Amino acid sequence: MAGAVEQRQNKRPVLADLRESGSLEQDADVVLFLYREDYYAEQDKREDYVPTNEAEVAIAKHRNGPTGGVNLYFKGEQTMFYNLEEKLGQEK
Repeated sequence: MAGAVEQRQNKRPVLADLRESGSLEQDADVVLFLYREDYYAEQDKREDYVPTNEAEVAIAKHRNGPTGGVNLYFKGEQTMFYNLEEKLGQEK
């Protein structure tokens, strides 16, 4: 999957990225993707980018339910994810 994502301008993963993984895309009941803009900004060495510590969990496929996404706060030092609204409320 990494190769397909790295070749695109928009780095957010999509179901089509799994096509190279055999029948995973077709057979899975639920497919979740993690995306962090901070990661790609660091990889691209974007000097003007201000880290947000946000991560997006995209529910790309859910055979028996809704798809969509949720944003989380990512604490990289501990590789932990937190509810973004709760984390922002604590910082005020």
